[in-house]
Amino acid sequence: MQPANLTLYLYRGDSSLARLKLYDINHDPVDLTDVIAKSEIRDRPAGNTVIPLDCTITLPNIVEVVLTAANSIKLPPAGVWDLQLTYVDGEVKTVVAGQVTVTPDVTDSTPYVDHRV
Repeated sequence: MQPANLTLYLYRGDSSLARLKLYDINHDPVDLTDVIAKSEIRDRPAGNTVIPLDCTITLPNIVEVVLTAANSIKLPPAGVWDLQLTYVDGEVKTVVAGQVTVTPDVTDSTPYVDHRV
């Protein structure tokens, strides 16, 4: 199954929170008991620029994805992201993915450094 598509519109240097409620195909809440959530922003798939997003699960079916201001400063001008869930049995599912659009900041702005090698 393909992940749901969700574009993130971010302002460079600002913190950001996305609260996602996950439901299955029958519109029942997805049980996230003992699930590990992981999310990253990259300049491109398999790119060298990796911006981690902090993930917190609230049962039964909520995942909060947080971009800290400290990590937001490191954002590339555009990129991609996804949210990956790992279940106790080892099954891995990417449930949401999409593009990242970044608006440059003005106050306390810093130049973007391209970390690609």
